[in-house]
Amino acid sequence: MSYDDGNIFAKILREELPAERVYEDDQTLVIMDIMPRADGHMLVIPKSAARNMLDATSQQLTACLATVQLVSHAALKAFNAQGITLQQFNEAAGGQEVFHLHFHVLPRLEGDKLRPPGKMADAAVIKAHADKIRAALATAG
Repeated sequence: MSYDDGNIFAKILREELPAERVYEDDQTLVIMDIMPRADGHMLVIPKSAARNMLDATSQQLTACLATVQLVSHAALKAFNAQGITLQQFNEAAGGQEVFHLHFHVLPRLEGDKLRPPGKMADAAVIKAHADKIRAALATAG
């Protein structure tokens, strides 16, 4: 399978589609998931083309995981979470729906249940969650 630069994340990277951006560096972008399964559900994506981890370079994977760790710490702080669920899917048979490498970062509390997939959240709630994470990132150190 080849990379399709018409996927939603490629369009977000080109700013052809809106997204609630949480963090960005030279190699990665973090956005809020518009169908969050937990409060603070974020997506970490490389800025360069990669269909998934099966065709990503080691540099793309390293950059993404460094960003995953950074925003995970911020999410723990922002939501007083006790843990992080990290999800990453590869190809349709593996559960991948958007064919641009991405990592789901979900802050978790002991005993909580993930919401069912596919339910859009209110944009104001997503923005408020992003604001909390951005504030935690700003005070990290």
